[in-house]
Amino acid sequence: MSGEPGYGPLADVVRNGVVESRHSGAVSVVRGGVEVAHSGDTGATMFARSSLKPFQLVAMLDAGLSQGPWSAADLAVMASSHSGQAEHLEQVRSILARVGLSESDLRNTPALPMDPAARQDLREQGVTAKASLFGDCSGKHAAMLATCVVNRWPRDSYLDPAHPLQERIRATIEAYTGDRADHTAVDGCGAPLFSGTTAGLARGLAMLADAEPTSNAARVANAMREHPVLVAGRGRDVTAAMQATPGLLVKDGAEGVLAGALHSADSNPATGFAIKVADGAARPRPVVLAALLQALGVVGSTPAWSQMPVLGGGRVVGQIQSSLTLVWNA
Repeated sequence: MSGEPGYGPLADVVRNGVVESRHSGAVSVVRGGVEVAHSGDTGATMFARSSLKPFQLVAMLDAGLSQGPWSAADLAVMASSHSGQAEHLEQVRSILARVGLSESDLRNTPALPMDPAARQDLREQGVTAKASLFGDCSGKHAAMLATCVVNRWPRDSYLDPAHPLQERIRATIEAYTGDRADHTAVDGCGAPLFSGTTAGLARGLAMLADAEPTSNAARVANAMREHPVLVAGRGRDVTAAMQATPGLLVKDGAEGVLAGALHSADSNPATGFAIKVADGAARPRPVVLAALLQALGVVGSTPAWSQMPVLGGGRVVGQIQSSLTLVWNA
């Protein structure tokens, strides 16, 4: 985040009854294109990181990728930050094969799977080297390559911000968020990263959830809700939240970012929301998400996936507690 934006309280880390650490940040809630509640400065410049992937995929589908025979499972992993579990890797390989490519064509940063069990499985198979396929963004990069194949765009330069693919992506992100991307950075996976705001991110997710049923945007939102395991992975907060909350759409990003949207019984149009943890920590995200959903009247009791224990000597001695206070706009 740039400058010195005002942060609001998000969560306290409590150990044996004493507040040991505090997380602050910005939270925005948007409905019908208007911010209806907030905490902190939601207009400060930030990088939404992988929370932008749904918009990136919409841009690719609108650019011709929709011509392919893509299933909802394909779209879910294209928009994912996956854990590198077997089903993720199989899906990415399948996407590449259907456009005549292989994992050697991927140009995202080589990594080992995010999931410890997946890493162990690879070790038992004698695989210890990092690979682009294992990286959490390989689904997005497979989609980028497939879009280049469909359009006969050059593949070797698809990560250049001036590439027609990335220009389409920038324009789509700006259209959905309402933010002008004043800053272009390089994401962890090597792809161009466009700046925005927390309020813009919430506005974009709400638009995605409200998309016309036959649109590419609706295809993306429905695929993510239908396949939450492919969007993140077993044991991840994003997957568990979508599994536990009917109609919830959630996408996480690095540096403490999380965004989502939902339709509740009394919420039409959709409610979009975005969270940015100021210090970049991921640990308070589930707790803040649970508190935010409760404030929106979605979750009646604290869900199991939001419990974040604090350990001491191998046992629970405290917990991370939400301190979120939303200011409802007049």
